[in-house]
Amino acid sequence: MCAICGCGEPGSANQHHPKDHPHVDEGEHEHVLADGTVLRHHHHDPVSHDPPMIRRMIEVERDLLAGNDAQAAVNRRRFLAAQTLVLNLMSSPGSGKTTLLEQTLLRLAGRWPVAVIEGDQQTSLDAERIRRAGAPAVQVNTGKACHLDAQMIERALVELALPMDGLLLIENVGNLVCPAGFDLGEHKRVVIASVTEGEDKPLKYPDMFARADLVVVSKIDLLPYLDFDCERFVRYARRIHPGVAVLALSARTGEGLPLWLSWLDSQRASLG
Repeated sequence: MCAICGCGEPGSANQHHPKDHPHVDEGEHEHVLADGTVLRHHHHDPVSHDPPMIRRMIEVERDLLAGNDAQAAVNRRRFLAAQTLVLNLMSSPGSGKTTLLEQTLLRLAGRWPVAVIEGDQQTSLDAERIRRAGAPAVQVNTGKACHLDAQMIERALVELALPMDGLLLIENVGNLVCPAGFDLGEHKRVVIASVTEGEDKPLKYPDMFARADLVVVSKIDLLPYLDFDCERFVRYARRIHPGVAVLALSARTGEGLPLWLSWLDSQRASLG
């Protein structure tokens, strides 16, 4: 449940409504807005079809996103001024984001300055792992919120020095829904999906994959034990986002990591 975006809150416009749920009034029907918001109204409702509560919720959401985007623009200017490449890593929980970061830090040691912002609802476990891998890290605990936002990044940078001419890695809260809607000021978005999750994730969570600059298929060392079809996954991802770059790797065995590091090199060079 998210205290910021409202998903899962009783009465939320994003709350699940089963198709077979009977309406008290058979004259009631639905409208789906462009952003996915479901509005239910009766035939006798005003032409706007927007009850006052729904209109207010939409206004609050727009204000929230506008404020976030304004702060994200400030963050982006700051990152560019420092020539810091900033990546927003997003995935479901357990995809291997932190393990990939650990292995990345080990391989980049001495090449670039790197820092990490860790997002989780609770605990500092991931930030502690990153510090043991040799990089400065700040943990952002979001509580009931299911994503990081631009203001959280601004506050984290009070404690964490920007790596000048280096790399800032932001590990977002494990969630394939809400993080897709919040710009942090990053340069690139990396979506990580493990082979244990199945090939259908791009179709089930299209907003996340539609906004990805790179899709990483992780844990490929487990392929011999699964029925995961890599070609089908790539086909689904490119159905949602035509031409999106996809690479497969295993942070455990190191397979595919040179391709990941090469992609980082290319993105770092593009800032100059």
